[in-house]
Amino acid sequence: MTRLTLISRAGCHLCEVAEQALDRIGEPWTRLDVDADDELVREYSDRVPVLLLDGREHGYWRIDEDRLRRDLARPPGAPPY
Repeated sequence: MTRLTLISRAGCHLCEVAEQALDRIGEPWTRLDVDADDELVREYSDRVPVLLLDGREHGYWRIDEDRLRRDLARPPGAPPY
């Protein structure tokens, strides 16, 4: 199972920046198009890009690479992210 999911939209500059950050991290990740699902639109549309780690929201707009690396070192589901 992929631990990282990026909720983004086409044409979003911050989404492109987030993708580059995830590529630098080097962990596998998946992308969800916020506009492809009404539930995603209701929850995340005004905050894309949104990063999920283990299915929980880790952050939005900008990826804090140091924090993400630290949280990825923890076992899946472990607090405090």
